[in-house]
Amino acid sequence: MLPGLEKLNPIQIMMGLMGVSAVVVTALEGLAISKRTDREAYDWRAFWTTVRINLLRVLVEAIPMGAVMGVALPFGQWMYEHRFWTVPMDTWWGWVAMFFCTEFFYYWLHRSGHRIRWYWASHAIHHTGNQYNLAAAFRQSITGKISGGFVFFAPQCLFGFSPDAVLMSYGVNLVYQFWIHTDLIGKIPFIEGIFNTPSAHRVHHAANVEYLDCNYGGTILLFDRLFGTYVPEKDGVPIRYGLVKTMTTYSALKTCLFEWGNIFKDVGRALKGGHPLDALGYMFGPPGWAPNGQGLTTDQLRAQMTRLTGSPTGAPPVELLDNWAGVPDEQKAPNGSPVPVR
Repeated sequence: MLPGLEKLNPIQIMMGLMGVSAVVVTALEGLAISKRTDREAYDWRAFWTTVRINLLRVLVEAIPMGAVMGVALPFGQWMYEHRFWTVPMDTWWGWVAMFFCTEFFYYWLHRSGHRIRWYWASHAIHHTGNQYNLAAAFRQSITGKISGGFVFFAPQCLFGFSPDAVLMSYGVNLVYQFWIHTDLIGKIPFIEGIFNTPSAHRVHHAANVEYLDCNYGGTILLFDRLFGTYVPEKDGVPIRYGLVKTMTTYSALKTCLFEWGNIFKDVGRALKGGHPLDALGYMFGPPGWAPNGQGLTTDQLRAQMTRLTGSPTGAPPVELLDNWAGVPDEQKAPNGSPVPVR
């Protein structure tokens, strides 16, 4: 046995094995894509950036319990101790209830990750890859527990599921999502719009404005359909992957922290100008929010694309993102500051 391995719990061992397996499988996919002549060259630099991001995650997760990073399980345990009832996990219906409960709360966690900038600062890392492949699946944030995403799953403990069961259910949900991060698989008959598929998730990772903020489900798309956020992939429409404003750095640390830096700058400028409510908007408004309609949220991006092209579709051009072309100077962000972009 490797030194220190005996100190790990089964969930930590499982996550470690999944991480190593994901790197191996992703590297094999990269080799397969590299041999094809009909595709864009595989971005190996981005692959190694993702590997370094995961090494940073290992370091962050090693921070002792009791620090900010370690509040998730204790909070869940507290909720479980005050649970309304206990769901018996030795019954079939207990596992069915767990599945749909996890999907429901994952949907709202994921939706908040795109619609509330505080959560987007962590989740954005998953969307920084400019190619859509398996590497995107495990490009995950190192600041998820700082942003507090775990609060979305704590109610499951209040409803009678133990923290360990919730964590395992969430892990299974994420494992399922690994294989859908590929553009090598087309639409799958009969299950599109029911299960989360490569086609549905390609839409989710697109920078095309018509595809922004949709398809949040983990394994199924039930709640997307219920809450009006399901969008199918359109045949013949080229997809540009990555953030709306393309990420160009290969620095793992910059990739993980860039949006937090943007938030601090925006909040600092608002506080310096004596506008504390604007500071709250920069933190908890939708990505791209700015006072008096000065930013470029998803809705504003669609409006600007309609103005430019006549249709709220396509990936925004660089000149729109950099200059907010066509908008009078007095309507742009003050003091020459950059316009926030979602």
